Formats: sequence, structure tokens, C-alpha cells
Amino acid sequence: MSLADLSLDQWRSFDLLTARRVAEKAAARVDGRVTVVETIEHLGAPLHRVRIERYAQEFALIPGGAVTLGFDLDAWQPTPEQTADYQESLDQGYGYGPDLRAHLAQLLSPRRSVVLAAVLMAVEDETLTEPPADMPAVLAARGLRMPTSDEWEHACGAGADTLFRWGDTCPMDRIPYGDPTGPHAQPNAFGLRIAYDTYRSELTSDVTAVHGGDGGESVCGGYGTLLAWLPLATANRNPFMAEFVYGPDGEDMYEDSSTRPVLTL
Repeated sequence: MSLADLSLDQWRSFDLLTARRVAEKAAARVDGRVTVVETIEHLGAPLHRVRIERYAQEFALIPGGAVTLGFDLDAWQPTPEQTADYQESLDQGYGYGPDLRAHLAQLLSPRRSVVLAAVLMAVEDETLTEPPADMPAVLAARGLRMPTSDEWEHACGAGADTLFRWGDTCPMDRIPYGDPTGPHAQPNAFGLRIAYDTYRSELTSDVTAVHGGDGGESVCGGYGTLLAWLPLATANRNPFMAEFVYGPDGEDMYEDSSTRPVLTL
């Protein structure tokens, strides 16, 4: 089996010894070394986490295969608290639709099936050092590339079909910024520090999307509690912010964005 062909279903079927062998093979492929192989509980079943260090940067193994991405709005039901909070935001002039479902339809990627190669993805995002158009060359000089939007979304959700990587709800008594105890502060199922800070906005190879945050816009604007959490939603592609980031008004503000480098296997 090629490392790139490793699927999430196959990965879940491995015992810890087999997972370690695959991890060592992946590390050798990229001139790295395995630093962590552990097993956690995820979606009711064991899931192995692997970290590989390469040139002082840590990467997580992200198995691929046939996966389902996006958010199924038709199958989702907001809680009464979420609905009420959105209405309060709407009353203050915020929101993209007459109700929460309509609002999310403007922001979230649709439910779809894709096939992805397994990759190594940086555990931490890194701040852009050049404008987005120049970053592919900057990363290529280090043997890296930007992720695709589909790769980012899969790496974040790790097979979960919920609104956030940790579930369909979020704390409604506080906003995520400055909260070290919320679910966003924990590593995700693959061991990534991802969708963890709304002030971070991660760019991919897709110029129509921004992931993992909104540059702090929702917090600074006082949009409301739920709207402050929604930039961390797995399928949130922030199309309106993408227009700003890649438009003339945002061209000199690239250092406010980041990307999550990928190593192809």
C-alpha cells in the first residue's frame, strides 16, 4: 500500500504496532523522525495520533481516502439557545439571513464526498511572510505546499459531521477569544492545533475560502456569542472575509493571516 493511499478507514483498522510501522515509513519518506504514536478515543472508536518532526517543525499524519465533507444543514437542528442568541445578533444588525440556518448557508461548505491523499500536515499554522500569491513558492523552497480547502476541512473535522470539530454546540456563556478552557483549546483528533483562535485566519490554495478564524472580526464587532464561535466551525469557509483578504483592501495585510504547511507523501 502506498502511503498516499492510506485511508481513514484503513488507519482505524490498524493496531498500534502497525500504526507505528506506518509512522516510521512516513517519517523516513520525508527525512523526519517519529515523536509521538498514541491512541485516543474518537467518534466511539480508537484513533491513532502520529507526530513527525522534520527540521524542527512538527507534522501530524492525516489519512485520506473517500471522505465526506461539508455540513448537512437539512439534518441539523439548532438548540433553542443558539436560535435565541442568533436572533439577538440579528436585532443588532448582524447576520446574513433571517434565521440561523439561512446564515450558515452563506458560510458553510455543502455536504459532499471527495477522495483525498494521505498527507503530513503541520501541527501549528504559521504566519504568512509574503502575500498569498507568493506563499506557494516560499513553501516549495522548504519542500512544502499550502493545503487545499478540502484537505484543511478534513484535517480539522477528522471524520466528524458536526458543526464544530468537537460537536454541534459551543459554550454560550463566553466567547472563544481568551478562553483557555473551551473545547477549541484542545488538540483535535489528529493532534492538530486547529480552529483554536478566531483571530487566526488560515489560507489554503483556494482563494475563495478562509478557515479557522475571521481575524477577530466577530469578536471586535460584538456580533454576539454564537457568531463569535462560528468562525471555528469546521465547514466555515468565510467567503466574505476571503473577498477582503484576496481583494485590494487586504493585499497589504497578509501578515494577519496564516497557512498550515503540508508535506506530500
